[in-house]
Amino acid sequence: MGLREQKKRDTRIALSWAAIRLTAERGFDNVKVEDIAAEVGVSPRTFNNYFSSKAEAIAARHFERAARIADELRARPSEEPLWVAISNAVLIGAPLDTKAEDAQPDARWVEGVRLMTEHPALRGEFLKAAMDAEQELAAAVAERTGTDLDRDLYPRLVAGTVSAAITASTDLWLRIDPPKPYGVLLRDALDQVAKGLPTPTA
Repeated sequence: MGLREQKKRDTRIALSWAAIRLTAERGFDNVKVEDIAAEVGVSPRTFNNYFSSKAEAIAARHFERAARIADELRARPSEEPLWVAISNAVLIGAPLDTKAEDAQPDARWVEGVRLMTEHPALRGEFLKAAMDAEQELAAAVAERTGTDLDRDLYPRLVAGTVSAAITASTDLWLRIDPPKPYGVLLRDALDQVAKGLPTPTA
């Protein structure tokens, strides 16, 4: 990636993060495009060059997480077993905030994210981002395993499973009481998947 492309990607990520932070703090209906642009130090016109709406900007984070996980997976040592490599890649690329993944979650932040994810205006954008994210992950899995994304089920099944693990961890993180660090839940989900989801013992 050239410097120009990297700068554009960095701006896109910064705008998406700003949209998420402000929405978690104020609520979706109380955030304007102008607020998001000002948070990053760009004009609303620049925002509109990257996103068609604040909902798209928020949902874009989901795809960026998948893109980072895919990049991390491609960079893992070739001798590393697939699910070990996937777990390591996900734990690097999937954190939901800028704090350490094992830190005790901030209750206000968690509540803000929960309300954000439940907002009707975001559901369609989240669905589109999730589909693009799975495709990105599947491509990386296909490269690592020597399978064909257009012919083989395997890379798509793995990507769908990883996506489900991330989604389940996120949903539980937003609702579990007492709260648990996101990294702990995500590690548990990936570990269960890697073991073939054995039936829990009483």
